[in-house]
Amino acid sequence: MTGTGLITGDDGRDRCFWHGNLPEYLRYHDEEWGRPVTDDIRLFEKICLEGFQSGLSWLTILRKRENFRAAFAGFDFEKVALFDDADIARCLGDAGIIRHRGKIVSTINNARRAIDMRAEFGSLARYFWSQEPQPGDRPAMIDYPTLSANPTTPTSVRISKDLKKRGWSFVGPTTVYAFMQAMGLVNDHIEGCYCRTDVEAMRKALVRP
Repeated sequence: MTGTGLITGDDGRDRCFWHGNLPEYLRYHDEEWGRPVTDDIRLFEKICLEGFQSGLSWLTILRKRENFRAAFAGFDFEKVALFDDADIARCLGDAGIIRHRGKIVSTINNARRAIDMRAEFGSLARYFWSQEPQPGDRPAMIDYPTLSANPTTPTSVRISKDLKKRGWSFVGPTTVYAFMQAMGLVNDHIEGCYCRTDVEAMRKALVRP
């Protein structure tokens, strides 16, 4: 990696450094990260997985994502909201996921809170996209020093506080910012990364919920 935070892949393209050219991580960077998402199930899945990621690497979670999907009913929050003690025990016995009781219980709790949110706002997407930062709230340049110095933002702090008021858990400001980055509420592909222009075009074309 250079001081720009970019690395060059085998295809000659410059990309954000963090995937390390590992195949599954590179695919996630190129095909998913930062591309705007308005599907409620995917939004719920991501915020839950970001909670599981706390204290771990995202690559660890990514490699277990299909196991998480199987364990948590595809992150259909209506189904997860009905999980009981037997489901908690089942998840705690599942070696394919992160067996952290607090995070498992949090996912069930957050599913119930997601149902409440949908009833209030019409969809999770409408809630989260209504929190999208305005251009003036963003750094003038998205570069490596800026991103490495700012693991949270005023917007992620605000969303975190609001979610906690609504009863959500494992939604600290750093977790929320990682969620915002991944789901395209911001475009944090570093200047010079070939994906940045593509993601910005997708964000401009997006019809907000």
